[in-house]
Amino acid sequence: MTTSAVFPDELRRMMTEQLIATGALRSQRWIDAFSCVPRHMFVPKFTVRAKGGLHDYGQPDPMWLTAAYWDVSLLTQFDASGVATSSSTRPSLMATMLESLDVADGDQVLEIGVGTGYNAALLAHRLGDENVVSVDIDPDLVNAARDRLELAGCTPELLAGDGMAGCAHRAPYDRLLATCGVGRIPNSWREQVRSGGIIVANLGFGVMRLVVDRDHRAEGRFLPELAAFMVARPDTHSTNATSQEHTNAVLTSTGDTREISLPTGLGGDMAQFLPSLIHPTVKTIVLKNDKGQEMRCLWEPDTSSWARITLLDVRTARLEHGGPRDLWAEREPLLNDWVSAGRPNVARYGLTVEADGAHTLWLDTPGNRSWPL
Repeated sequence: MTTSAVFPDELRRMMTEQLIATGALRSQRWIDAFSCVPRHMFVPKFTVRAKGGLHDYGQPDPMWLTAAYWDVSLLTQFDASGVATSSSTRPSLMATMLESLDVADGDQVLEIGVGTGYNAALLAHRLGDENVVSVDIDPDLVNAARDRLELAGCTPELLAGDGMAGCAHRAPYDRLLATCGVGRIPNSWREQVRSGGIIVANLGFGVMRLVVDRDHRAEGRFLPELAAFMVARPDTHSTNATSQEHTNAVLTSTGDTREISLPTGLGGDMAQFLPSLIHPTVKTIVLKNDKGQEMRCLWEPDTSSWARITLLDVRTARLEHGGPRDLWAEREPLLNDWVSAGRPNVARYGLTVEADGAHTLWLDTPGNRSWPL
């Protein structure tokens, strides 16, 4: 791999030093990769969420180059509804996930989600082009990423296809890294990773590091940092519903009402992390009603189940809900267990995925306090 002659050394150096200072980058080989791979070459235009709004950057913008090296996610593609469908993940999270792979020279890595190609370039710099395969559902993204990778001097194998199916023709892999969000670990990923291999993937608001055994079971802990990637798409033609459409569906529904006691505030990290694991398809929208009260709207598109939780005070709320699933009743026990366990942080939780695909969440050690997902 070669480094672009026009790469702004100072911006590259500052970003890398920041990642080292925060502890996201620890090993010299990954430090070298972030020092050498030009992020701006992979994001000729992008959008940043800032101060409740969106700001677009492109090459004519004098701030484009600087913004390309901010430690933020850069949104790079939107669907017809205006919902973001691809991005360049914030560098600190990328570094944390790459470090957690614990790669060794010669390891074969499968990346799920090509995106801009920047992450594939980092992998290729560390392991060599011949040891990296990256799959994405969107052929346009794959083609654009391939062009940018070639300009950066990288030629890993890029394929357009369903990342949930993995990439069988190069299996088994030593490592699998998913840069898209999934609700459950697909069987194909575990089956295509060798015994002792590692899977790093985003589930809900958590990032898992799983070790695969010879029976294709996988087990491991959540990383300390919470994160949520864009959910893997089944194809390039489906359009995501907007937050407004989800909101309208909840606000126009009528059902049962009851008063509930909240085990904890619903806005905290763990109060979002735990429900995201048991409810991977449930959308959450936070609103204020006409009385200024906070209202959390839950919407499960597949079953049209919904809930409106209106805070009456710190620990009391009015619950209105309908549909075949009582969404609050499903997530309340896990939140109660978290409180009774002393409010443990995310790193104390782990996950076991059995050979048949069954997922079990546990606290501290497998088989201790556990919850089937």
